[in-house]
Amino acid sequence: MSNPIAALEGITRKFGAVTALDGIDLRLQAGECVGLVGHNGAGKSTLMNILAGTLPQSSGRLTVAGQEQRQYTPWHAARLGVRCIFQELSLCPNLTVAENTRISHASLTGFGWRDKATSLISRALDEIFPGHGIAPVALVEDLAIGQRQMVEIARAFTLTDERLRLVILDEPTSSLDAHAARQLMAHLRRKVQEGLSFVLISHLLAEILENTDRIVVMRDGRLVTQGSSSELDRGKLVDEMGGAREIAARPVAGMHRSSQIKVRARPAPQAKAELVARQGEVLGLAGLAGHGQSSLLRTILEGTRAVGEVETHGPMALVAGDRQVDGIFPLWSIADNITIRSLGRLARAGVIGSGQARTMAQEWRDRMRIRATSIDQGILTLSGGNQQKALFARALASDAEIILMDDPMRGVDIATKLEVYDIIAKEAGRGRTFLWYTTELDELGYCDRTYVFHNGAIVAEIPREELTEARVIQSSFLEEQ
Repeated sequence: MSNPIAALEGITRKFGAVTALDGIDLRLQAGECVGLVGHNGAGKSTLMNILAGTLPQSSGRLTVAGQEQRQYTPWHAARLGVRCIFQELSLCPNLTVAENTRISHASLTGFGWRDKATSLISRALDEIFPGHGIAPVALVEDLAIGQRQMVEIARAFTLTDERLRLVILDEPTSSLDAHAARQLMAHLRRKVQEGLSFVLISHLLAEILENTDRIVVMRDGRLVTQGSSSELDRGKLVDEMGGAREIAARPVAGMHRSSQIKVRARPAPQAKAELVARQGEVLGLAGLAGHGQSSLLRTILEGTRAVGEVETHGPMALVAGDRQVDGIFPLWSIADNITIRSLGRLARAGVIGSGQARTMAQEWRDRMRIRATSIDQGILTLSGGNQQKALFARALASDAEIILMDDPMRGVDIATKLEVYDIIAKEAGRGRTFLWYTTELDELGYCDRTYVFHNGAIVAEIPREELTEARVIQSSFLEEQ
């Protein structure tokens, strides 16, 4: 593998006493798509941050476009043709889609810059996501999370006076529905044929196996194996990542189901179909992203009658998928993030005992297997998947009888997912009710029934025994019957 686009040799990165990367060697060639997989905390994002110039290595050698990089920043990376689409979206919510494009291109100046930016982002969106329906003049904060991710992705493919050699995609389909994800993967394959290179980070192993040429597996800050995608399979990848345990997509024994209705909701006043959730059920919400699933969950949580009709029986908690915006308190510790929902229950005569709160946080840190040296460390010191575990801990530690989950597994590794799936099944077995919006079709197999949404309405209700991928996809394009 001579003359690589990028070469990382002996790359290490330390954060205090923690070694995040330990001697990584990796070469990226022109015209190949490399899949990068590993559990949360394996070091994938840290390694790609070094390649993107947003984080310096502690030691080791980085070569990009044939030049060793000693002073390497995102500006240098962009000039050398390296772009990164980060897992946590970097768009400015108070700016329009076109204005966010301008941020990436200093050469767009003068009175006509807005028209140029509009043309750039429109062409990229049309090429990658035909039929996207995103207006360049729309404020980013008004877009659904899936549309924001489309803009983030498309922006990376807009070019002015620089060349594009390598695009790093960190969980690019985590907020996209299945249709948009297929559009993106088809675009990557076309660009690979044109000589462009990609690093694709994803916890969807089927996505990695189907769309990459080579797969690299990381564990605990080390590169543990790599090989041709055609020579690897899901089982091999799972074993190399640490041997995650598969669990059956079926109820656990002793499930506490009853006829008691916990939630009854109609997406809109004029809608014909309604959602009914009973005690001990796990209900899936599916369909194309942005078709009313998240809106319904928030309507249920707020108890408002402004949109649709809602009836709830019991306290509720939300596990947000966009943890940076709706989930974590970034300046707080892990313990404070876990216990905030339960402070009222912990109070005695208006006073909260720190020992009691700490015991709760420690217990749920252990139950959720949150990888941290102390519950007193800041929540942002955790990997994305472990932050998500803290949000689950917050909801499950509370008195909530109804747990609303808004695509909560976005960007979470397979081992973490399997652990959380098991916990959801056990909590449902104790009588808790779960409403689970997911963009990952495989997760619907853990649900007793699935409601499919289209244009804000429920268009299909599918019991577990009749659930197929084809039926969900077909229903996603139906109008309400």
